[in-house]
Parts: sequence; C-alpha cells; structure tokens
Amino acid sequence: MKIGIVCYPTFGGSGVVATELGMALAAEGHQVHFISYSQPFRLDNFSGNLFYHEVPVTNYPLFEFLPYEISLTSKLVDVSLHHDLDILHVHYAIPHASAAYLAKQILASRGKKIPFITTLHGTDITLVGRDPSYKPVIEFAINESDCVTAVSDSLRQDTLNYFNVSRNIEVIPNFIDLQNYARPSDKCFKEVYSPNGEFVLSHISNFRPVKRISDVVRVFELVRREVPAKLILAGDGPERSNVENLARELGVIGDVIFLGKTKAIERVLCMSDLYLMTSESESFGLSALEAMASYVPVISTNTGGIPEVNSNNFSGFLSNVGDVNDMATNALKLLKDKPLLEKFRKQAREQASQFDIGKILPLYEEVYTRATQS
Repeated sequence: MKIGIVCYPTFGGSGVVATELGMALAAEGHQVHFISYSQPFRLDNFSGNLFYHEVPVTNYPLFEFLPYEISLTSKLVDVSLHHDLDILHVHYAIPHASAAYLAKQILASRGKKIPFITTLHGTDITLVGRDPSYKPVIEFAINESDCVTAVSDSLRQDTLNYFNVSRNIEVIPNFIDLQNYARPSDKCFKEVYSPNGEFVLSHISNFRPVKRISDVVRVFELVRREVPAKLILAGDGPERSNVENLARELGVIGDVIFLGKTKAIERVLCMSDLYLMTSESESFGLSALEAMASYVPVISTNTGGIPEVNSNNFSGFLSNVGDVNDMATNALKLLKDKPLLEKFRKQAREQASQFDIGKILPLYEEVYTRATQS
C-alpha cells in the first residue's frame, strides 16, 4: 500500500508517533511518503520504502501570516497524483484534517479517489480545537474523515464532549518499539550524572505550563531531603527559566541537570530510577510509556489518558494533579525499598509490552484496508 503521512516534524508526541508508525509500515513493505514543512526529527532511517516531501511555504508580502494550509493541500494533491498514493493519514487535526479534506475534493475532480484517516493526539482537541475560531472547521473535518482514531479513550470522550461528532472514533493507543528500550546496564554512563550512586529521577517534555514542571522540581526536593538523588530534565520550552529559578529557591539547583532538547531519550531513561510526570492534562503520556519500556517505574498524575498507560500500584503510582506530597511519598516508597523497586521495574516493562508496535501496527493496517475498500 502507498501511504501518505502528514505530521508536525517537531519533538511533540504526535510527530514522534507518526514517524515511528511510518518507519514501521515501511519495514513491513508499505511505501510511505512523509509530507511536512521540514523533515521529522525522528526520521533518520531511510530505506527504499521511505520518502520525504517538503511543503514549500513562500512568504509573499501580501500575507501577514503564511498560508501553510493551502501549501499543504497543494502538496498533498501533488504527491498523491505523482506517487499514486492509496491513502492519506493525517496526525493532529489542525490544520492537517481540513487540508486533507480539501485535497481529497481536488483529487476527486481529477478522477482520483483517495480516503484520509485522521488521528487525534490531544491538544488539537483539548486546547487549540476548542478555540471558537477553529471549532467549526475541525468539527467538519473530523466528520468528513473516512476514519477517525484517538490515542486514548480519554481523548475520545473529550472529542465527543467538545464537538458534535457523528463519525465513529476508534481508540488506537500510542506505541513503542520495545526492542529499542533496553534494561539499564553499564553502557548507560549513569556515573557521569550520579558519581556517588545517587538515585536518578527524570522528566522529558516540551516545558509548557500544562506539564507543571515546577511540580517535578518540588517532588524532587522532597525526595532529596530523605535520599541522595539527582534530577535530569530533558527538553526545553517557555517554562525553563521559571523551573531554574524555582530550583535555586529550593536549594536543589546543584542536583538538577538540564539537558535541553535531545534525541538520546533512551540513554536518559536507561540511567533513570524513576520517571516523574506531573501534567495537568495528558491525552496519553508517551514519555511515561517510553520510561516503562526502559524498566523505569512512573510517578504520575491521574489525569486524562495517563491511567490507561500507567497502572497504579503496578507500573508506578498515580496521584491527583498538584499533590506533590503524595507523589514524593510514592517515590520514596520505591527508592527506600530495593526489592520493591526491582519488582516495579519488571512490572513497568510488562505493562509497556501491551503497547509494543507489533500489537498496534496491525490495528492501523486494518483501518487502512477498511478505508480503501469502502
């Protein structure tokens, strides 16, 4: 099958999942064409079945804002025609779903029928999509999609609550390739960041307010009062300066390592003892799943789709949003009990195995087949 995948090329979860999905599909023999304004950062495994098409956006003096949606639509038409695509799969509704709908109509006028799948990832529904200026278009594009999927049941319910959706929404969760995440070993170089054998807690995100990274630091400060520990923060974003200032105020800045944006996620998790996710809202929690695949128990909030990923008292613990004392208590429960920590490590990996790409990929292939045959 010839598949066009549209995604944002940045560090966000939707782009990561779309890229990993495309590479897995290519490995299965499908021909996959990525279409975006720049090469997805995870797309570093090219083969005879993988292609990338850049969406050109010209800055004409007439436009105050660049008309990306129009450029994307034109590129979708061009790639679909010249590479005879069978289906389009757009990740993140805004503006990809509406662009796919328009491209589908243009292609139909030229005698080519092509269905499109829309996968909802989170803030395209729970944040941006709720903006009154976007809602009518997104609602229309979702209903006009040939198939719609959401990465969690929580997101599916949010979509049904926020929009008047007549189209069935199937839940196909995010995934990881379990083989890419190894059990901690000497190759992790943990001693670089933990020279005296301190416990390593970690957090990976885009440092937006919704991630509540200040809570991560507050949890860490409470943990460090009782056990030697280091905190690794990977990522960057608008909250970084506030987080740095808080770490200074709490007197833990010397034990907090800011790595910035990094592709070496597996190496960060490989050296971690616990993963902290304190989000106010999370449609799935992909970084938590990646941690669990690396044998790292997760201390998280219980919001959104996180409970569908992190099993309470099995792969980690769940707490209410903002309850840093409970999160710290749960973290110390594991760090102070080595056999219990080892048990939770194994259980975290077991929980993650439910989301291995080998189990999820066939679900997408079945959706593609159904859409192209309808």
